[in-house]
Amino acid sequence: MNLRPRRLRKSSYIRSLCKENTLTSSDFIFPLFVRKGEGIKEEISSMPGQFRYSVDTLLEEVDVIYKLGIKAVLIFGLSDVKDDNCKEALDDNGIVQESVKRIKKKYPELCVMTDVCVCAYTSHGHCGIIHDKYVENDATLGLLSGMAVSHARAGADFVAPSAMMDFQVAAIREGLDECGFKTTGILAYSAKYYSSFYGPFRDAANSSPQFGDRASYQMDPANVKEAIKEMDLDVNEGADMIMVKPALSYLDIIREAQQGFDVPIVAYNVSGTYSMIKAAAKQGWINETACMMEMLLSIKRAGANMIITYFAKDAIKQLN
Repeated sequence: MNLRPRRLRKSSYIRSLCKENTLTSSDFIFPLFVRKGEGIKEEISSMPGQFRYSVDTLLEEVDVIYKLGIKAVLIFGLSDVKDDNCKEALDDNGIVQESVKRIKKKYPELCVMTDVCVCAYTSHGHCGIIHDKYVENDATLGLLSGMAVSHARAGADFVAPSAMMDFQVAAIREGLDECGFKTTGILAYSAKYYSSFYGPFRDAANSSPQFGDRASYQMDPANVKEAIKEMDLDVNEGADMIMVKPALSYLDIIREAQQGFDVPIVAYNVSGTYSMIKAAAKQGWINETACMMEMLLSIKRAGANMIITYFAKDAIKQLN
């Protein structure tokens, strides 16, 4: 036997030739937070380097993103008006809708995705209609469908339902089709786990639940078969792409998704992992760039076709 694997690792150019997985700018979707106002660009304290934008400053950021070669963005709307009816979420002139219109007007070829959930619009911070402190599944479906249609009317290429309500994809697909938006795609948050890694995001969106938690509708971290069931249901209901969230702690679920379904698999590299790397790097405990690239590559290697990540700009600069 004369097998020596190190022959394929002895120089950088040989390692490059033998590389099995490669990151490119087309792998990344960049999340953006938008709120009402003008001239707003406020840094999120728990997410260094990430900001809440008004529409005008958001467009300036999109200019940077577009020039870097990022092909898609995911828009999250932040509401100053929170109520039980989520009126602002359904407003065709709302902050997400206005952002989509402005982005698509300037960059029609940029893929614009919108988060479809009401946690940032409700007074209680939960992802649906509440009755006796319980999130009512079926009562929430019409709200999510109406929100998705409003985003499609503004020009969104994909709507991304994240509330984890049963049959949300079917309700949204039916609503979109009935209103003539048959070409608007659905990116389903299919395997969205009840995770401890969402804290900085909730700070950014001011969307923490005011009572209880989301364990009754987000998935148990212990379960794999349940994730497969959720993904299968969403695909059969009309999802064009399915998501695993969070990515880093659920690489096994990404692999299961890639092996089990013939639709693109999207992984969300969430706020908690972003902020942990930033915090450790600030202390000098890790090399931020090296850890960032290793983490993103591990998500790609697990089987993700696309990665939603706050590191998208930094990663592309490193790749370039």
